[in-house]
Amino acid sequence: MSDLTLSEQAYNELRTMIVRLDLAPGDVLREEDLRERLGIGRTPIREALQRLAREHFVTVIPRRGMFVAGIDVSELSMLFETRTVLEPYAARLAAARGSDRQWAEMAAELKATKKAKGDNEQLMAIDRRCHELMWEAADNRFLLDTLDTLYAQSDRLWHLYLSEVADMGHAVTEHAEILAALEAGDGDAAADLVEAHVRGFDEDIRAAVTERLESPLATAATCST
Repeated sequence: MSDLTLSEQAYNELRTMIVRLDLAPGDVLREEDLRERLGIGRTPIREALQRLAREHFVTVIPRRGMFVAGIDVSELSMLFETRTVLEPYAARLAAARGSDRQWAEMAAELKATKKAKGDNEQLMAIDRRCHELMWEAADNRFLLDTLDTLYAQSDRLWHLYLSEVADMGHAVTEHAEILAALEAGDGDAAADLVEAHVRGFDEDIRAAVTERLESPLATAATCST
């Protein structure tokens, strides 16, 4: 049986649906619909929605209701500048505090990369788990909670702009170098590698956003308004 509370279960399921665009930006969030969809009661769903609103996945408009938050391109720089500070810091802590068990689990995740070749969804899941193991090794729950939220926002951007065209293979293989630095207890090297990894992802997202905005369809839509 899961140790998660019903509120945590509702939060996890709803956030996953938002990240994967099963609930798209602008979609209306009605408690009754979500109760039926998730099979979870009103109070846990309400608590989950309030938490998602605090984390900017949900927007509350008085007298109108709750909506899946839009993805503001102008906030990309804030998202990634925060990650490029906190992720390397987590890497330094992880290099000092991590255990052989965590590094063995990360190595096992990376071995699964071969089976996942060409499956971007699976590769993205491996990337996320590698990050999670590093955050856990950092042994700072406040840092873990913050990075978890930031990564989820980045994941949503990936699903919106890159999931069908990106090659996640190179991003996942970068974790092999990061793992080697973590195992060696080299915090500086791990931090530098993690920062380069996050910056590379940021550059891919920015390029995809720029291409989308400059596409003929986007230009035509702008001119017609």
